[in-house]
Amino acid sequence: MSDLIIPLIAVLFVVALVAGLVIGTRRRPSAPAQRPARGARVTRPQSPPVVTESPREQAAAPAEARPSLRDRLGKSRRFFGDRLAETLGGGLDEDTWDDIEAVLIQADIGVATARRITEDLRARARERRLGDAAEIRALLADELVSLFDATHDRALAFGPEPPTVWLVVGVNGTGKTTTIGKLTSDLAHRGRTVALAAGDTFRAAADEQLGIWAERSGATLIKHQPGADPGAVAFDAYAHAKARGIDVLLVDTAGRLHTKTPLMDELGKVRRVIERQGQVHEALLVIDATAGQNGLVQAREFADSVGVTGVALTKLDGTAKGGIALAIETTLGIPIKIIGVGEGIDDLEPFDPKTFVDALLS
Repeated sequence: MSDLIIPLIAVLFVVALVAGLVIGTRRRPSAPAQRPARGARVTRPQSPPVVTESPREQAAAPAEARPSLRDRLGKSRRFFGDRLAETLGGGLDEDTWDDIEAVLIQADIGVATARRITEDLRARARERRLGDAAEIRALLADELVSLFDATHDRALAFGPEPPTVWLVVGVNGTGKTTTIGKLTSDLAHRGRTVALAAGDTFRAAADEQLGIWAERSGATLIKHQPGADPGAVAFDAYAHAKARGIDVLLVDTAGRLHTKTPLMDELGKVRRVIERQGQVHEALLVIDATAGQNGLVQAREFADSVGVTGVALTKLDGTAKGGIALAIETTLGIPIKIIGVGEGIDDLEPFDPKTFVDALLS
């Protein structure tokens, strides 16, 4: 038995020795890094540069060219173009001038204005001995432009200090709230802060529609309960805009009332409430171009009661009777300041008579 113990102990000793060598090898620490000499410059590994991209640039799609005013006035342009081409195609005679007058009347320029344009056109054509269709068309363009008052300031007015107040009026269905939304978007893109007063408290969901535009453009919406006093809404909205230094306050108003109070009296009250605290810089009347001569009746009523300073002529892309623009100015003497030529947020244009006429007759 003692003969077996000595060899067994020797084997166990060898196994333990080998195991210790293996474990020591695995746990051996790496050689310590050499410390740099005193005063030596240490170079650290550089991380790869981080490349960032602006979310706006990353998400931006290739910009599409906006349709020209000529294209967006296609219905009116084709109306003028087709009828004038047909009228002038057979040469000039007395019937031709009658036909030109009829075209102008059909375009909603108005009977008296159409007659005056035709008489002036005929006199100038005879004086210059013009007979070519292109020459008559160019002469007509000059005549139409000349009837717009060149002294009108067509820029929207801003006050010297905030808030600038724009009162927006018009009957329901003319595109009043949509026009406010487009103006709000344009102002926001120009870096101006905007507040919206939901003064049309009598139309169902009017404040909800205005709220959508406010959310899209980052504007502040001030509203009361349905059926509330519009003057109270205007008062609170002005106080809010004044206290917070908001650049522009746009006041929506009722286009129809469900009470016995006359609409014009209510609108006049809204204006007076604002003017007790500050100033109304613009009273914009929104007119639907497709309403034709009926729009003139509306314009007269609003102009007398609210002190309209300018017209926003909407839905010009949807009518063949673009002559209503000239009828508004020659009849009422109120400048058209902006025109709506589409349903998009950017389809609101400053009005320039020459650009407008050129687009109609090109």
